[in-house]
Amino acid sequence: MDRLQTMKVFLAVVDEGGFTAAARHLDMSVPTVTRFVADLESYLGTRLLQRTTRRVHPTPAGLQYAQSVRPILEAVDTAFADAQGSTEALRCELRVTTTPEFAENLIAPLLRRFQATYPGIALQVHVDATPQLTLEHYDVALLSAPEGLDANFVARRLFSAEGILCAAPHYLAQHGPLQHPSDLLQHRCLLRSSTRLRRGVLQLWQQGSDVLEAPGFEGEVEPSITINHTSSLLRMAIDGAGIAAFTHNVAAPYIAQGLLQHVLPQWITGRFALLAALPSRRHMPARTKAFLDFLTEHHNHLALPVPSLAATGPHHHST
Repeated sequence: MDRLQTMKVFLAVVDEGGFTAAARHLDMSVPTVTRFVADLESYLGTRLLQRTTRRVHPTPAGLQYAQSVRPILEAVDTAFADAQGSTEALRCELRVTTTPEFAENLIAPLLRRFQATYPGIALQVHVDATPQLTLEHYDVALLSAPEGLDANFVARRLFSAEGILCAAPHYLAQHGPLQHPSDLLQHRCLLRSSTRLRRGVLQLWQQGSDVLEAPGFEGEVEPSITINHTSSLLRMAIDGAGIAAFTHNVAAPYIAQGLLQHVLPQWITGRFALLAALPSRRHMPARTKAFLDFLTEHHNHLALPVPSLAATGPHHHST
């Protein structure tokens, strides 16, 4: 029995949720995959998978075995890549889950350069407004969170950005400029669901202050809309619907083109970090490290697209 190959096949069945999906993933026949698993169960003397008519689930023994062999296979892949000593030696798939905003504004613009640097890494990206943090089927989850977040997952901080307030110049020309955060109470506010809100209170910090300390301003606002989609929020702000908060790196291209204007530049809505949630602290596969290092190095060079105005329509462990 080829133990490494058997481990790989078994893990594929667990991750893909069935023999047919695993066979497709491994480019094998279903009978071959079935035979590998049967031989493994016979060798270990225990049932590893519970078969149903719709899906395959690991038994308690199978779940424990999967957790044990996963780092072994990752270590083998890493050792092989390190021995080859070349980025082109990484021949593997990398499974990523992330939000629509990061898929559109981070992964998509960098994909061509990533492919040129790591031609052997095939990305499998699952887009979800709330990425899974259990990471049973993914190598890494990319998500944004306020700096200092106390959450129950292992993560690596890739980079951070400050939140700023912006509005379209024609909105400010119509409704008047803002001199102090209290002026926000008289304006139309467009809020993202993740904007720092506590019982309807908008919190702001003075530029340069520690956002973990008490905010320099708190005020109740009645938003015109609350939405959890950054691209839609950008479209609304550019159209002149009101004042909205974005991270500085998202707003910068639109400010440079005159589509948005930085409001109350002495104040920020917080500092936010792009986190890479990882399955384990113990070992980071070479494919994951290559991907995260690439994002860290190249994110500052992104040119975010301008939306079409004509269109319709818990503990946080850092590594």
